[in-house]
Amino acid sequence: MTVSILIFLPLLAALALLFIKGEAVKNIALLFSLVELALGIYFLTQYKADASLQFDVDIPWIAKMGIYFKVALDGINIIPVILTVLLVPLIILTTFKHQYEKPSAFYALILFMQFGLMLVFTALDGFLFYIGWEVALIPIYFICGMWGGENRVKVTLKFFIYTFAGSLFMLMSIIYLYLQTPDRTFDIFEFYALKLNPLQQSWIFAGFLIAFAIKMPIFPLHTWQPDTYTEAPAAGTMLLSGIMLKMGIYGAIRWMIPIAPVGFFEWQNNPLWLAIAGIVYASIIAFRQKDGKRLIAYSSIAHVGLIAAGLLAWNIQGLQGAMIQMFNHGLEVVGMFLIFDIIERQLKTRDVTQLGGLAKVAPQMSIAFLIIVLGSVALPLTNSFIGEFLLLNGVYRYNMWMGIVAGLTIILGAVYMLRLYKNVMQGETNSLTATFTDITISEKVVLGVVCLFIIVVGVYPQPVMHLTEAAVTNLMNSVNVKIADALLHR
Repeated sequence: MTVSILIFLPLLAALALLFIKGEAVKNIALLFSLVELALGIYFLTQYKADASLQFDVDIPWIAKMGIYFKVALDGINIIPVILTVLLVPLIILTTFKHQYEKPSAFYALILFMQFGLMLVFTALDGFLFYIGWEVALIPIYFICGMWGGENRVKVTLKFFIYTFAGSLFMLMSIIYLYLQTPDRTFDIFEFYALKLNPLQQSWIFAGFLIAFAIKMPIFPLHTWQPDTYTEAPAAGTMLLSGIMLKMGIYGAIRWMIPIAPVGFFEWQNNPLWLAIAGIVYASIIAFRQKDGKRLIAYSSIAHVGLIAAGLLAWNIQGLQGAMIQMFNHGLEVVGMFLIFDIIERQLKTRDVTQLGGLAKVAPQMSIAFLIIVLGSVALPLTNSFIGEFLLLNGVYRYNMWMGIVAGLTIILGAVYMLRLYKNVMQGETNSLTATFTDITISEKVVLGVVCLFIIVVGVYPQPVMHLTEAAVTNLMNSVNVKIADALLHR
């Protein structure tokens, strides 16, 4: 069995859903996503934690142009792939209390987006990677534009312009690389093997960086994110924050740095300082937010800024931390947004100053929220502790002052997240919150899975880290050899 089944099953499912009417569509969408999850678990059980390509396919697609359908699993993409197959059914479950117009289109778009995401994470051909990148953008554009809030048209257009513009810079880099290959191919390993001079690599690095920095997002290319998260329907926000922004992190690890290692080395300090600045900026803005959804959006910018800083520091600790924290952040942010979706659906507000006392009327949700908050602030024995410890270690090894600034900002993050919990859950109920009811069965399942991973990965993170160790070490060594060789021959 090859990884192509993980790519094409969501596409076939999306097409099938277009012909299904009524409430049955959400159950069938969930069924398809659970089959995809089962396949993902199968691949995980058969996966060998080394640096090799596994379950691969390499067949001509448009052979005259050097375009191949080349996909595989390895230690670099195993985590985003597993995260995707895990989160999509959970996100579909969160929609069961919502009634959407044109439900067939809504759920088909979710699965079509999963098709694009799987293509991005498994593609080893530049053309295929770009196709997946754009395919993943189209469904979320329609999900936000058709089922979003009052300002959805303006916000969605801003999001589309940002991400599409970034994609064009990436496309120019890919086309340039294609033209430099001796055999005119989009094969990623041919891109790796190119002998580009430092100036060429700097431009290639810049093209990829713009696209990936927008997608993560990194300050100051983040301005699309808070508005989009706020106006998108809850499922759209979860797809964006839980999975889609991981495209930028993954792209930097798989494509940007290994293809242009010398360009990265020359300019490494600049995006790293921007990532650190983004952590500080987003944390300060989050501290001042009253809208719970916007607070989580800015908190997400801060957390992703730390992931970006860790991988840009380019040492084993930072890169391994980025890999595991991709998984951790995806789970936590989906749990956070679900909590506020439940609150907004019942109470018609996200203003935390109007809330309070929910622990008395919704004790199960309160416990889940507390576990997610503790995970988010990286309490020891929660999943984010090992991830953020490795990230801070990596940043500190690169630059002591960067590490100190990032570490102090994490303390600020703990303050505003614990204050958020206090304002929402503790204290006395008021006339608004007294009517609140506890979570439903589907919501218990989603929050239960999120909390389970927060605890299990926190107590025993080694299995997750083991998935990527060999591939991360191999990638780090190969890039460092190229940088050292370039410096030696200057």
